[in-house]
Amino acid sequence: MSDTPAIRVGIGGWTYEPWRGTFFPEKWPHKRELEYAAQHLTAIEVNGTYYSSQKPATFASWAKAVPDGFVFTLKASRYCTNRKVLAEAGESIAKFVGQGIVELGDRLGPILWQFMATKRFDAEDFGAFLALLPTSHAGVALRHAVQVRHESFAVPEFVAMAREAGVALVYADSADYPAIADVTGDFVYARLENAVEDEPAGYAADALDRWADVSRRWAKGEQPDGLPYVSPDAPATRPRETFVFFINGAKVRAPHGAMALIERLAR
Repeated sequence: MSDTPAIRVGIGGWTYEPWRGTFFPEKWPHKRELEYAAQHLTAIEVNGTYYSSQKPATFASWAKAVPDGFVFTLKASRYCTNRKVLAEAGESIAKFVGQGIVELGDRLGPILWQFMATKRFDAEDFGAFLALLPTSHAGVALRHAVQVRHESFAVPEFVAMAREAGVALVYADSADYPAIADVTGDFVYARLENAVEDEPAGYAADALDRWADVSRRWAKGEQPDGLPYVSPDAPATRPRETFVFFINGAKVRAPHGAMALIERLAR
């Protein structure tokens, strides 16, 4: 792995009662759950930022609780993405970016802009939204990933638009939404959402083996075979930092899936 960028593997959040005693040790202090999670994973997708703003001191405290090399990705506020006219989201985007996220410093990963499953592709409006996404704030570079969940986005025009903007498309392994695996940014963002509770790690061993192989190929700059691509045009081949999150599905299994994938990637 020394010749390729990092592959970061994690879960959504760290405060979830069913993880107490299954992931976190019995009687582990609730205030130290982030610390424990960061010792066993390499990234966390923060979902709380989707629902409400945080204080700068909160982001700073998260940064202090995790080791060097650990990364947080932040789900952007719903007020930015859950709107009829995306081109009018500028004020909400500025508020989200300006709330203090730069206090994470080098622990700040991509921002995830997630759209409702009912949101359809409107080329003009979505292009205007992408143009609103800032490339930096307070001297800190910002990276962006978008997760769209309506089949109307599965067209070459959308892939080309994201690639031109340098924004990554989220690949979601989901039973509920169409997937777009085209690589469009300088990093890869994947959400594995098909976990089942009767598997100890959410995914079967052979599936985890495959995701380990796919993750390595993403990090090397490839578009792995066997995934659903929309555009006939391939991206520039260059190594890319890769984020893989076990999220949704059988959430109680997510930490075990992430740790199992980390173990495979270390082989």
